[in-house]
Amino acid sequence: MALKEEFERQGNWLFRYRGILPIIILFIGAYLYLQTEIYPETFILEGTLYEAYYEVACLVISLLGLGIRIYTVGYTPENTSGRNTANGQVADTLNTTGVYSVVRHPLYLGNFLMWLGVCLLTGNLWFIIAFCLLYWVYYERIMFAEEQFLGRKFGTVYSEWADKTPAFLPDFGLFIKPSLSFSWKKVLKKEKNGLLALFLIFCAFDLSGEWVEHQKAYNYFLIIACLISIISYCVLKYLKKKTGVLNEAGR
Repeated sequence: MALKEEFERQGNWLFRYRGILPIIILFIGAYLYLQTEIYPETFILEGTLYEAYYEVACLVISLLGLGIRIYTVGYTPENTSGRNTANGQVADTLNTTGVYSVVRHPLYLGNFLMWLGVCLLTGNLWFIIAFCLLYWVYYERIMFAEEQFLGRKFGTVYSEWADKTPAFLPDFGLFIKPSLSFSWKKVLKKEKNGLLALFLIFCAFDLSGEWVEHQKAYNYFLIIACLISIISYCVLKYLKKKTGVLNEAGR
């Protein structure tokens, strides 16, 4: 099998099991975070006045990633730009405006930043470096498979857009105004999981860290945000399953 076909096959397989990577990252990250709490000498900022600022910075990075996903999803139509499903890839149209005019894979960029914030929270430099390398190798195959599909379906339209648009690092000088209006309904329907997972993870890390240190200096902002995200998730899940409130034609 030619290397190109092998990369595409691997990318399709990796996308099918893409949920495994976050679980691995989460368990390893949680272990390293607790190790840092137990052995504070392993992290230079642990126990200092700057520790709280560092944790806020980690949360901001993850929220930035979520924001990129929200912006991307809010401006895209239904069945667009190589969305993978259990039955294969789907793309009725090719996105070339909005965030897709500055980067070809904004959702994966958003995912990277969301998980980078969690990895940074461990304070373990080697784990952070390993995550960045693993993420690149893992998603490089997935991006390759998607681009092969889009290239076959959209031909020169795709190749002309891909030639000038970066794959992962945005070039904001290329920005073109989105062709559609922003849809909060689609965002609420699609991104509720990410919001819930983000605050659950940060809250769980904070609570477990205080527990192993036998302290009670809890981050009440994270606790409240976590509770709000849980309630919001339940409400949105109900609205999605039992009503048509979040439905929007073509989105």
